[in-house]
Amino acid sequence: MASIGAGVVQLGWNLAHVAVPSSEARTVRSGPDVVVAVRDLARLESASFHMERVVELTSTQRRVFGLLEAEDSILLVAAADVVAGVDLSELRDGDVVVDPETRRVRVTLPPARVLSARLDSERTFVHSRRTDVLAMRREQLESEARREAERTLQASAIEAGILDRAATNAERTVEALVRSLGFEHVDVEVRAAGPVIDAPR
Repeated sequence: MASIGAGVVQLGWNLAHVAVPSSEARTVRSGPDVVVAVRDLARLESASFHMERVVELTSTQRRVFGLLEAEDSILLVAAADVVAGVDLSELRDGDVVVDPETRRVRVTLPPARVLSARLDSERTFVHSRRTDVLAMRREQLESEARREAERTLQASAIEAGILDRAATNAERTVEALVRSLGFEHVDVEVRAAGPVIDAPR
């Protein structure tokens, strides 16, 4: 009888500690949690353009007491990958507004900007290099041509609408992320891009 009693007690203890599934599950997410989740994306590269251009750079030099002109020139065929997106480290707490009752979130992203414009070394090459007899060969001319190629290719990508595409893609990506956190109504917008652009690295 003692063993039966002990068994009943043990069974009662086990039943008391069994987790009964609840018919209701409530999750509360605050604004800062959403901010942290979005910031985890760091620099969101949301658009990339492959651009090509021919750059001709000429150094005109005067020789023989200024009576003669001599040229040192280079013709560079340049290709670059221009990447644009949003830098989410610039996201502020006030840029995310959360209403847990209606499960609505409004996110204002930093402006889209060019994050990098790097020459493709495999597709960038010197097509020709010419130095007149009286001209001094400028070894830095190729470096100058490459910098000019990066600058003009970046400008061309902006004219072609890379910032608009980056903003649209960033909105879609962040909206999908916030919805995955359980919010049903998500509004995402990107602030207008300012005149400041990241310098190519």
